[in-house]
Amino acid sequence: MTDAQAPDEADFGPNQWLVDQMYRRYLDNDSQLSPSWREFFATYEPNELTGTGAGQTIVTDNGQATRAAPHAPAPAAAPPSQRPTATSSPLQGSGEDVSAMRGASATIAERMEASKDLPTATSVRTMPAKLLMVNRRILNNQLARLDQGTKVSFTHLIGWATVKALETRPAMNAAFRLIDGQPHLVRFDNINLGLAVDMARKDGTRTLLVPNIKQVDEMDFYTYWRAYEELIGRVRANKITPDDFAHTTVTLTNPGTVGTIQSVPRLMPDQGLIVGVGAISYPPEYEAADAAVLAQNGVGRILTMTSTYDHRIIQGAESGLFLQMIHRLLLGEDDFYDEIFRSMKIPYVPARWAQDRNPPPGSRPWAEKQARVFQLINNYRVRGHLIADLDPLRQDPPEIHAELDPLTYGLTIWDLDRDFATGGLAGQTVLDLGTILGVLRDAYGRTIGIEYMHIQEPDQQAWIQDHVEKPRRPLDEAEKRNIYAKLHQAEAFERFLHTKFLGAKRFSLEGAEGFIPLMDAVLNEAADAGMSGVGVGMAHRGRLNVLANVVGKDLAQMFREFAGIEDNRSTGFSGDVKYHLGADGTHRSPLGNDIDVTVAANPSHLEAVDPVLEGIVRARQDELGPGADDMMMPVLIHGDAAFSGQGVVAETLNLSQLHGYYTGGTVHIVINNQVGFTTTADEARSSFYATDIAKAVQAPIFHVNGDDPEAVVRVARLAFQFRQAFHKDVVIDLICYRRLGHNEGDEPSFTQPKMYNLIKSLGTVREIYLERLLNRGEVTPEQIAEIEQSYQAKLEAAFKASKIGEPTLHGADYDAYAADPSTTVDEGILQSIGKQLATLPEGFTVHPKLVKTLNDRAELFESGKVDWALAEALAMGSLSLEGHRIRLAGEDSQRGTFSHRHAVLVDYETEEDWSPLEHLGEDQAPIDIVDSLLSEFAAMGFEYGYSVEAPDALVMWEAQFGDFVNGAQVIIDQFLMSGADKWEQGSSLTLLLPHGFEGQGPEHSSARMERFLNNAAEDNVRIAVPSTPAQYFHLLRRQVLHTKRLPLIIFTPKSLLRTKASFSDLEALHERELGLALPDPRVGPGARRVVMCAGKIYYDLLAKQPDDVAVVRVEQLYPFPSDALETILEPYGDAELVWVQEEPGNMGAWRYMSRALFVEIGRSSRGIYRAPSASPATGNFSTHVKEQARLVELAFE
Repeated sequence: MTDAQAPDEADFGPNQWLVDQMYRRYLDNDSQLSPSWREFFATYEPNELTGTGAGQTIVTDNGQATRAAPHAPAPAAAPPSQRPTATSSPLQGSGEDVSAMRGASATIAERMEASKDLPTATSVRTMPAKLLMVNRRILNNQLARLDQGTKVSFTHLIGWATVKALETRPAMNAAFRLIDGQPHLVRFDNINLGLAVDMARKDGTRTLLVPNIKQVDEMDFYTYWRAYEELIGRVRANKITPDDFAHTTVTLTNPGTVGTIQSVPRLMPDQGLIVGVGAISYPPEYEAADAAVLAQNGVGRILTMTSTYDHRIIQGAESGLFLQMIHRLLLGEDDFYDEIFRSMKIPYVPARWAQDRNPPPGSRPWAEKQARVFQLINNYRVRGHLIADLDPLRQDPPEIHAELDPLTYGLTIWDLDRDFATGGLAGQTVLDLGTILGVLRDAYGRTIGIEYMHIQEPDQQAWIQDHVEKPRRPLDEAEKRNIYAKLHQAEAFERFLHTKFLGAKRFSLEGAEGFIPLMDAVLNEAADAGMSGVGVGMAHRGRLNVLANVVGKDLAQMFREFAGIEDNRSTGFSGDVKYHLGADGTHRSPLGNDIDVTVAANPSHLEAVDPVLEGIVRARQDELGPGADDMMMPVLIHGDAAFSGQGVVAETLNLSQLHGYYTGGTVHIVINNQVGFTTTADEARSSFYATDIAKAVQAPIFHVNGDDPEAVVRVARLAFQFRQAFHKDVVIDLICYRRLGHNEGDEPSFTQPKMYNLIKSLGTVREIYLERLLNRGEVTPEQIAEIEQSYQAKLEAAFKASKIGEPTLHGADYDAYAADPSTTVDEGILQSIGKQLATLPEGFTVHPKLVKTLNDRAELFESGKVDWALAEALAMGSLSLEGHRIRLAGEDSQRGTFSHRHAVLVDYETEEDWSPLEHLGEDQAPIDIVDSLLSEFAAMGFEYGYSVEAPDALVMWEAQFGDFVNGAQVIIDQFLMSGADKWEQGSSLTLLLPHGFEGQGPEHSSARMERFLNNAAEDNVRIAVPSTPAQYFHLLRRQVLHTKRLPLIIFTPKSLLRTKASFSDLEALHERELGLALPDPRVGPGARRVVMCAGKIYYDLLAKQPDDVAVVRVEQLYPFPSDALETILEPYGDAELVWVQEEPGNMGAWRYMSRALFVEIGRSSRGIYRAPSASPATGNFSTHVKEQARLVELAFE
């Protein structure tokens, strides 16, 4: 303490006894005192009364004001020996025990004697304490949930109200002083609030200390609260210093803590005000009253406060207005409680003062009030999430939604202790309103907010209410340690990568570390429920963390990928960035149960993996058989901006309850960073929540604050249990933040400076949770050290192994050069299938218009011919009998877009369906013909995923028209055509794309053959344009029987479906194999020109073909059939080669064929095609006819 700060004797007020006592100890042996006391007494003179203290304004009796200099001299007070005193002697025989007062007692007595000279007056005011009590309870409930270990007392709040009232009535913060014999008014620039602290001595007597909080008027409530607690803590620990007593301007004393109703405390010299606080209690006449009667009649506790002031400088009206202001503040005026809640970071609004209106029980108004309680309960179930504490950043001030405000329903703080019917809330029929609100806020308004009342099924609503409105089992210490371990793994993994691979992109999970215990909890639940596997689909954010800490991917391998060490890969493998790669692993729950986990590979196209993962899981479930939805579960991880912004999310959600796509319910987890790259939520969506789209399928949505990991785990368990109970989708909205930018090299504060200032001030989720655990005594520092050291050792060992271990050997699981298999089928089997296709169950009524179609098909088969639909059915049926599952999905696939297939028949009278292909034999593999939702992206993505997981099945996706295939372009480009090259993820998906120019316009003519051919490389796909049903039959069978699994793109016919010239002999199915190119059966050597073509135009050319021009059909465009074409073209020698196509010159196969003919077989060629065009085809039928005729004419001229 410096001289400039040294307190004066006059400043100590009632604490002077302590100063005198400490001074005597200083004189006796100064080593007994702390350095601060020794420094003070080094210049202390007991009889010297000096100064007014800095920061004071002195007003003389003539009204002139001057600033006080530090330690301005003041007249000494008369010593006690010179003051008039009353004396008496002990009464003889009275039994009195008389002893002289010494030390602290004597000093206090002297100060009280001195205070008698002060002309004081006292104002008294009694005020209701109900609102004070309610808001204190709200504050302390929240502090208890945050495990602060401290509470806000009534004195804290009353003291703060005193400070705020003094700010509005500054005349109360003053003192009277005689300087040079003249009266002066001292106005204090700041409020130094003295706190009268009653202290028990070792001998059982009590004494008083009055330390003060300096400059309390410059604090907010939180700072004042901490300063108050710190000061009282030092008093009780005997660590108080002289400076703590100096310069008190106003004193607060609270004898109410021992039950005193009202007190008129003594005012000390050099202060103008002391505030007394009485007990908070019922008026005496109600102390024995029944609590229910008091509540019914609106009788509440009261508080009496006194203002004892120096009447020389403060008048009665000023004191009365001061107490009036405290009264107003304690009733919530001037945002008193709002400011306290904001300062304490309470994420709720305070209770409000309101007049009580309580109608007589049984009256109509009473019944209406009860009805409004029911309405309030229902609205909390519907809207409670709107007041939940969900944002870890707390960017927006808390608000109370009108439908959740009891005042909206005429319910006030006076109703909190009154009983109301609940309708079964929390399993109770009657509860008081305070308990009702507590249950509702605990269920729906804390760090978990639930949206579920949009669900139409009452049993699902009741299930959620039963699980969240009743008291829940607290997590045990082992579960909490496991949560901490997962948080530590999540954080330590990211920091390790940052340290070892500085600057490498990893799309960090930092800020959302709670996701790892969330995933851990979901997988633990699944494993303990006896599930065999979980499929996971997610984008890049946090993917590496999941692979390392949830799936169990080899850390050494991961570190090799960061270091750029290449694995031994199969020829032609290009690979992908590490945060796109898939993985398989095994997760073990704390109970020791294992479950297989597959993370699907994904591109950077956010959400594109969603339907793919669903298809993968459905394929596994189909393999497992009945009850498989309880054995295999999909989990999809989303980003907030992507979940609301990407249309494939809505498409995938719409798959969830469809029979052909059902997977028993998906657990969706949205890692809600509250920003999409640089786009804020307000700019990223029109919906309130990122998850609102999920309401379309009536999925419950659990919003949870990512900084409350225990709530996160509870939500994970609830979501899984709901999925298991109702086998439908459920959504977890993990609201968190992104500590870094979009990637580690990005600067996010360019676009979100306020958000990132908040983020910088926050501790990590792990740090916050660790502090709570330690405060609650639920973990020891030794346990924490063991958890952290164990994981660090694991990381270091893996890093060391990554430098010396052998890379994993990867290779293809098929023979890249395998020959085409035989695709013929025994005639007897074909006959059996054909017969069954024409057989209907007894009593089945075929649509009258369909009878002739089916009869004509049967007659055609009997004549030894097959059309396109029959050839397809024979291919599917024969493969099924050979044990291969068949799955065909498309928007109209059961009937066929062109009413040609009729694989599933519908009874004309009952609408029951019949699929002949499903009744070929007891041992056949399943055949599923699925009418899909109106989607290309999700529908094709699902079939792609299915084909990845079911390589031995014939999986087909059919476009309504081939033109619409570009609605799934992301699936085609990022998965189908490149998945094997990037991820070694093989697929045998077959696309059936109706294609052909028939005057139907630009959206019903072209499947954009050129796009597939541009993507064809490294034998990554098969692309075919069959010209006969037999060729189509063999293509489908080869797709399944070939050992080399590749996607197959078939440009299927439209008008040819009913063109008899294209029909095949049945013999071609059981005697001949697939022809990659078909020679001209009529024109042999000597032709002047060889016209090559593919698909429908062959039949247009055939109708006009002269004898000197050969027409050759190229049935497989890719891989290019070099050998077949060389064999066919050899007899024609140097005849001109011409490629004819219906498409414009910048589309179709021309550019591909021109190059392939030259590069592969050394032949130049000429193209005949429609004029290059931005649009595929004309919309005018007459123009189409002329263009088509001109193509044929040019081919032969």
